[in-house]
Amino acid sequence: MTAETVMEVARMAIETTILVAGPMLLLSLVVGLLVGAFQAMTQINEMTLTFVPKVFGIFMVMLIGFPWLLGVYLKFMTTILGNIPNYIR
Repeated sequence: MTAETVMEVARMAIETTILVAGPMLLLSLVVGLLVGAFQAMTQINEMTLTFVPKVFGIFMVMLIGFPWLLGVYLKFMTTILGNIPNYIR
């Protein structure tokens, strides 16, 4: 296995991770900012007020985006497993 091959596999793994985690992290950021602004305006400092909407939002993104997420993972894994003979050389 050459250094270029290792770098290519690492690049694909990082790209897949960003594609899968990106929507959930972005939604969590937006929800956190909105709840933080609401807390600042109303001066309510409750820790669970930020936690519950984030968990619900991430769950909904995972539920709605599951077929796409699974497709991204399957594409990555089939590429990796299909190229095993090329990696051994």
